[in-house]
Amino acid sequence: MIEAFECRMCGHCCQGEGGIVMTGKDRRRLAAHLSVTEEELISRYCHQRGGKLHLNAGEDDYCVFYREGCSVHPGRPDICRAWPYFRGNLVDETSWEMIQEYCPGVNPEAGHAEFVRQGREYLHTNDLLRYDPDTSPNALISEE
Repeated sequence: MIEAFECRMCGHCCQGEGGIVMTGKDRRRLAAHLSVTEEELISRYCHQRGGKLHLNAGEDDYCVFYREGCSVHPGRPDICRAWPYFRGNLVDETSWEMIQEYCPGVNPEAGHAEFVRQGREYLHTNDLLRYDPDTSPNALISEE
């Protein structure tokens, strides 16, 4: 079987302010990983926008935890764990084609149908679904 995605640790998905939504599950996991309380995590590393809690970006526009790679990889949020299997890339072949220019880990030889198959399997296996529209990232897929 040809792999549809293999992370190259390039950090492109860690750049850009605003997309890292933190659910309650994410806050508990990341706070435990950092050995801080959820309140401390929120006050030091997060901000509210649009009714959801987001991780801050640094002055370089990368996630505050990006240091030549993810410095909190075992504790990272679900949205980070789900990349590149975001809803848009799964339902729209053009979006999938566009991310290939951005993410060197996406394998165009696998084809979109195989990317979708592997992505859905990965998301379900790793419990990376959008359960609560009020707090979950919009990019995650819902149970289908």
